Amino acid sequence: MKTMGARSFILYIFGLGFLVGLCVFLYGIVMDGGNWAMQPFNKHLTSGSQLSNGGEILDRNNVILAKSENGKRVYNADETTRRAMLHAVGDTKGYISTGIQYNYRSELSGYNLITGLASPTGKSGGSNIKLTLDSALSKLALQQLGSRNGAVAIYNYKTGEMLCMVSSPDFDPSNPPKDLDTDKTGKYEGVYLNKVLSSTFTPGSIFKLITSAAAIEAIPDLDSRTWDCNGSITIDGNKITDVAAYGKLNFKNALAKSSNVAFSQIAIELGTQKMTAAANAMGFNKSFDLDGITTSKSVYKVDGAKANELGWSGVGQYTDLTNPYHMMLMMGAIANGGTPVKPYLIDRITTQFGLTTKSGRTQMDGQFLSSTTADRLKAYMRYNVASYYGDNMFPGLAVCAKTGTAEIGGGKNPNGWMVGFSSDTRTPLAFAVIVENARTGMSSAGQIASTLMISAAKTIK
Repeated sequence: MKTMGARSFILYIFGLGFLVGLCVFLYGIVMDGGNWAMQPFNKHLTSGSQLSNGGEILDRNNVILAKSENGKRVYNADETTRRAMLHAVGDTKGYISTGIQYNYRSELSGYNLITGLASPTGKSGGSNIKLTLDSALSKLALQQLGSRNGAVAIYNYKTGEMLCMVSSPDFDPSNPPKDLDTDKTGKYEGVYLNKVLSSTFTPGSIFKLITSAAAIEAIPDLDSRTWDCNGSITIDGNKITDVAAYGKLNFKNALAKSSNVAFSQIAIELGTQKMTAAANAMGFNKSFDLDGITTSKSVYKVDGAKANELGWSGVGQYTDLTNPYHMMLMMGAIANGGTPVKPYLIDRITTQFGLTTKSGRTQMDGQFLSSTTADRLKAYMRYNVASYYGDNMFPGLAVCAKTGTAEIGGGKNPNGWMVGFSSDTRTPLAFAVIVENARTGMSSAGQIASTLMISAAKTIK
């Protein structure tokens, strides 16, 4: 009897193990079946590790960006368009892990849980994916970047539609350079990264918007305060400098002139806790996602920072890092009274039979800042453009913006930033532009933002 009891117990254990394994397997099929089907050994659908037979990818205007012909993935006929859309669409080998062709390969292949990769006709029939991006606007963004590296992001902050997402350096997915992976000059460094989503950069003076938000909420007499700028200030033996001696500055002029002297003092006055709380509330030290594609975190860490280091952090230097997508989202939050509309990239996914399996929709994201703080910040940013940058940069758009010139060291020129949004409700566009090694934000990112915002406004229906 004891022997039979022991054997029964062992059988129960094996049976339980089988059931657990079966549950894990079934869960895997439901959650990852499409990815399993798209493994490299499935030569019917893949070449190497990427899709070769599958549906079309189109832009918002139904321009075909990628499709399959004769078992081969082919791209738009225009080379500049192919390059501009590279990081959004993805490459043939799947090295760009944030591209649509990699993240939605099972949908493009036509995989479903019931029939797998087969249609009722016995042939594969992938879904078509229509994006919210405008390929003509993206092409213009790449042309504006020219030979310079950087990133451009624009979205409709009322609907959430991404209109432009361009990263450079790039390459032609139809004719990849032979030295793409062997080049030692640095020409293609970071070429597989979508810098809008997957990179972080020193923010420079655009971070003064976060310091401004913290100051609005913590300093009651902020608008009546003044700061004396003699061109520099020494804190703990470390000199923080400005481009010029601006004299006596009230707060809105300190922001408009982008005074490091004033903002370093403001950050020190606010202290580590309030600066960190403001940064965290506005999305620092966390990731976001764009249709399931995770972004890099913007970083603000000042624990244990000395007074001069805290001062430098308040003007966007020290160890501060920002992600372009996050900066664009932040602009949408300010424009929307503190709470951004969540961006989306996919307009819809449609099967070969015309069934829509996924569609983009407008939805609110988490609150970044109070409506009162957002409205005051919006007014300061509008003053920047109207009184300093010039409304002629953005005719008829009532743009609110901030430039940044971020020192990166290593003997390199600073990175240039401009972030902002149109406060005209007829053209609800928010943007973030960075140009690497560009000397100043106004002369680089500012000019690109001007051209693209004028063009993008014409596409709003």
